[in-house]
Amino acid sequence: MSTTKYIFVTGGVSSSLGKGIIAASLAKLLQARGYRVTIQKLDPYINVDPGTLNPYEHGECYVTEDGAETDLDLGHYERFLNVNTSQANNVTTGRIYQSVIDKERRGEFLGKTVQVVPHITNEIKERIQQLGNTGEYDIVITEIGGTVGDIESLPYIEAVRQLRWELGDDNALVIHLTLVPYLSAAKELKTKPTQHSVKTLMESGIKADILVCRTEHDLSDDLRTKLALFCNVKKEAVIQSIDASTIYDVPNMMLKEGLDTVTLKKLGIDDSTEPDLKRWNEFLQRHKNPKGEVTIGLIGKYVELQDSYKSILEAFIHAGAENEVRVNVVPIHSEDIENGALEDILKRMDGILVAPGFGERGIEGKIQAVRYARENNVPFLGICLGMQMAVIEYSRNVLGLSDASSTEMNSSTQNPVINLMESQKNITDMGGTMRLGAWNCAVTENTIAHKVYGETMISERHRHRYEYNNAYRYQLEEAGMKATGINPDTQLVEIVEIPKHPWFVGVQYHPEYKSTVANPHPLFVAFVKAVHDYAAKK
Repeated sequence: MSTTKYIFVTGGVSSSLGKGIIAASLAKLLQARGYRVTIQKLDPYINVDPGTLNPYEHGECYVTEDGAETDLDLGHYERFLNVNTSQANNVTTGRIYQSVIDKERRGEFLGKTVQVVPHITNEIKERIQQLGNTGEYDIVITEIGGTVGDIESLPYIEAVRQLRWELGDDNALVIHLTLVPYLSAAKELKTKPTQHSVKTLMESGIKADILVCRTEHDLSDDLRTKLALFCNVKKEAVIQSIDASTIYDVPNMMLKEGLDTVTLKKLGIDDSTEPDLKRWNEFLQRHKNPKGEVTIGLIGKYVELQDSYKSILEAFIHAGAENEVRVNVVPIHSEDIENGALEDILKRMDGILVAPGFGERGIEGKIQAVRYARENNVPFLGICLGMQMAVIEYSRNVLGLSDASSTEMNSSTQNPVINLMESQKNITDMGGTMRLGAWNCAVTENTIAHKVYGETMISERHRHRYEYNNAYRYQLEEAGMKATGINPDTQLVEIVEIPKHPWFVGVQYHPEYKSTVANPHPLFVAFVKAVHDYAAKK
């Protein structure tokens, strides 16, 4: 008999209803009661991972400690739970089929015809239970991507049906998230889309145990009764999820609705413990009652889609709460800066962050933004490509190397101050081949970085192919741009600073991936403080 309990979160009616936030909020409530909880995401797309997807397609690609390129929902899981996820927490159709085909090629199916049922569904079930079988977790929450009824989701839904039968009613339950739309002409909420969605789920052999209803208006008692009756759930299991001003309100909203209580009851757990959300609510209190305000320009290439920089935006929320200031992040397209709007846009900013990215488009705008921050003593943070742009800008405008560039954008440059790593030069496959996951960094004492971290050895997550070219390090250091963080194994530069500037830091890694509600990232906290100090003097 399984000792781990499994919760499956499915979605209906519409995509983008917030399954990830509901899953993370429930997990937070269960964790706050003392349970060991983790969340995994099953993505129905055929890509092996989102690493090769354009941010416009899928939003940010989130990277775990063990170097997995994953769905951005894993970022929510880590930010809410303050627990690391791994390769096992994100499974895609591409990965499932790749594994099954590899087994077939090795002859593991003993000559049988390989089919969706049972071979693909068995593989899915194995992946779902992989985390539960470690003995590390009391409860595993599995979010099924997509919407019930999608062709792509059918094998996952069938795997859930089988697994639920195998595990038994006390060890598995299904939460179905749907939309209850409001028709302004009729001035009423409509339940029919939810009824149809639940019916579609039942046609696949799955009965929803709990119904979470996304809505813009409060569900009346009559509506809850109607939904319970027609969707075959208990009335107490009809949970309202009304639009919130911040995602960090959702755990408290779900607590008020009794989602955790109903869940535990359905799983046969008798627990009257009140969740301990003291630390969470202290964060919320600071976030909602700032004592000051700052404006930071986020210079990027994918600013039209906010999810492209999701972890950065959330890290600013955490750091803002820690400093008791509201951080207004203004997305600025680097191509707009190239088109001559530099002064008009940037002079309104209290701080400038040049964001990560790939490719040549919008690069010159990023370089101009770095120059503006450097020459006007505006607090600056460059992340990954942003750090590389800082090195290029300094090489061009201080060292006088006018054609300094990265070989990513200009393969024939005479001064490749950013160059392809040696280990990357013979790689032809694009997926999963970058420098990924956690790497150590030795921090120089008496620097901003050392003051920020308070340690001489740190670990941060990476996602890149191109690096600071050490052939130029002596020249750059002599000219005033110091390398203050070095990878002890490869000797590659991880952090650069300009000591003569009030606050100028570029990092090759992605600090935003490690910022959580419980542990705001110190680099973002220090940057926001520097921005606040600068704004106070303006």
